[in-house]
Amino acid sequence: ARMLRRGLLAWASRVVVLLVLLCCAASVLYMLACTPRGDDERQGLPRANGPTGRAGSQAAVLSWEERHRDHVGSLKRQIAQLQEELQERSEQLRAAQQLAGEPAGAPGRAQADLLAFLRSQVDRAEVHAGVKQATEYAAVPFDSFTLHKVYQLETGLTRHPEEKPVRKDKRDELVEAIQSAVEALNSPAESSPDQRPYTASDFIEGIYRTERDKGTLYELTFRGDHKHQFRRLVLFRPFGPIMKVKKEQLNMASTLVNVIVPLARRVDKFRQFMQNFREMCIQQDGRVHLTVVYFGKEEMDEVKGILENTSRAANFRNFTFIQLSGEFSRGKGLDVGARSWKGSNVLLFFCDVDIYFTSEFLNTCRLNAQPGKKVFYPVLFSQYNPGIIYGHHDAIPALEQQLVIKKETGFWRDFGFGMTCQYQSDFINIGGFDLDIRGWGGEDVHLYRKYLHSNLVVVRAPARGLFHLWHEKRCEDELAPEQYRMCMQSKAMNEASHGQLGMLVFRHEIEAHLRRQRHKTGSKKS
Repeated sequence: ARMLRRGLLAWASRVVVLLVLLCCAASVLYMLACTPRGDDERQGLPRANGPTGRAGSQAAVLSWEERHRDHVGSLKRQIAQLQEELQERSEQLRAAQQLAGEPAGAPGRAQADLLAFLRSQVDRAEVHAGVKQATEYAAVPFDSFTLHKVYQLETGLTRHPEEKPVRKDKRDELVEAIQSAVEALNSPAESSPDQRPYTASDFIEGIYRTERDKGTLYELTFRGDHKHQFRRLVLFRPFGPIMKVKKEQLNMASTLVNVIVPLARRVDKFRQFMQNFREMCIQQDGRVHLTVVYFGKEEMDEVKGILENTSRAANFRNFTFIQLSGEFSRGKGLDVGARSWKGSNVLLFFCDVDIYFTSEFLNTCRLNAQPGKKVFYPVLFSQYNPGIIYGHHDAIPALEQQLVIKKETGFWRDFGFGMTCQYQSDFINIGGFDLDIRGWGGEDVHLYRKYLHSNLVVVRAPARGLFHLWHEKRCEDELAPEQYRMCMQSKAMNEASHGQLGMLVFRHEIEAHLRRQRHKTGSKKS
């Protein structure tokens, strides 16, 4: 409201200046119309005894009087127009004074109407509660951003999945949102006297999305006063002045994340997963439980051995191992793992064994899920085939050096809904997974749709700390036609970028061109 009042007062001052200029112009025009002609102008008229004679003199006088009447009429019309515009500007000034809280006419009415409209835009948008969506394609995804980078899904072939905002309007928009949040955090009306001043350097990350008929929603997270504490502000720009919707103080010190991993065989992948888990979850974060749901008995002892070795070496006891019989079903494994937790309501992170995540992502997971209100469906960055990207297997760098967000190294996996953060209570209330789905794919989309049909807010945004590691994908003949098509589509997307695949498709033409060039070079030398 203070920002709105400041803008209106500035606008009102400009209107006052304009009114003064209009009054001055009206006075000048009126003086021009009413001032008699001087001696110089009279000397310009034909003399009675001049060469033109009396008839010519009378004609000249009549012509001059006609021009004078036309000129006076034109000035009167301009004065009337200026008076009309002056009255209109006066009415606008009175309305501006009302919006600014100054007494004039019916005080506060216009301001109340404007605020009511802006609040209605907030209520219509997905801010306080979710809006039911027909399909996953109807959901408006978020983009995420830090102080210097924007992570966006709708990139196109010429854009990058991670970029510094080049367009001035987007850069200014995000800078204004961060500055507005900092002002709100430092506002004397809402902060204690001993609170430290916040700056833009305290900003960690944010998400935003635009509903084209309502406005833009921003959720910004700042560092709190202590470790594991955060300050979050929700702002809304209803195609007008930006508004603060709410301010929250969040303490995630006791928020446990239960990482649930369904598994069958794949011992080498699990060993790699546990190396990442040990560093990010045990050593850096320390507020994580691991639930492994294993199908069958083949290689089960090796998997249990890796878990026990990690437990002894890192003094880690927060894990559960569940063994199931029958063929592998990702949906069943996650469902059993989610329902096996018997403690208080816990935050679940559904994860696969070929996923790499950072400790910062765990905080992002905590901040974007809220029991009974929000579930988080992060869009992970999917790694391309390193053997194609780096040209030769001997040239492939270490895993940590591969995890760079560029369009040459991977893509935002916006068609995948398998990795998700949601509270156990929400998962159970929504009905969990459809356990009739067998084989690859489908169960995660079904769960995602159920959340879209509910009243919960579904936060769908790129996550810069969540990676899908490349592995060769096999699509079994036993899959149903729709599942097989989805599997093959995923297989094609995972190999390389558009340009890199083009180089593979046209490699014969490229090799023929190189041979011709070598032949020409050899001919010239001989």
